[in-house]
Amino acid sequence: MNQRSVTLDKITLEDWPAIHSWACLAEACRYQTWGPNTEDETRDFVEGAVKAWSDSPQRRFSYVARLGRDVVGMGELRVRSDIQRQAEVSYVVHPRVWGQGIGTEIGQQLLACGFGELGLHRIYGTCDPRNLGSARVLAKLGMTYEGRLRHTQLIRDGWRDSLIFSLLEEEWRPAAQSIAPDE
Repeated sequence: MNQRSVTLDKITLEDWPAIHSWACLAEACRYQTWGPNTEDETRDFVEGAVKAWSDSPQRRFSYVARLGRDVVGMGELRVRSDIQRQAEVSYVVHPRVWGQGIGTEIGQQLLACGFGELGLHRIYGTCDPRNLGSARVLAKLGMTYEGRLRHTQLIRDGWRDSLIFSLLEEEWRPAAQSIAPDE
């Protein structure tokens, strides 16, 4: 685990170069439907994420993860059902800081946002079964492994299965969180 804490800030247009520093890397997007990104693809993604902050109702909450002033990853919470009070969590961490607990810190803060601020009932996350690091993060977050969904994503090397994990509001245990307040 790293010694400095990770903070989450609302994504801004100025964050695109930092995001592109990993979005252009094959290793960072190996198990994703996106990437490696061109600069235009990364800019388009960031523009959409920034715009989502002004949607009403807001369903997408995108943050950059910082160690000090350095953007080292990002996390996103997407409300999938208002009626069922469910959302999906996702995160990406720059490969240069893999293995330092940053994904887990991002996940903890996203869960705090979902359960603590949005009053959600269930939050889930998925990952490629080959992505052992991501599966470990979801388990460290206290999420329960629910099973394997077959052929959920078409990626560069063929159809990808997804492992699904979830956490219910009564299972969530708040920890000290550090999402930056709105400006």
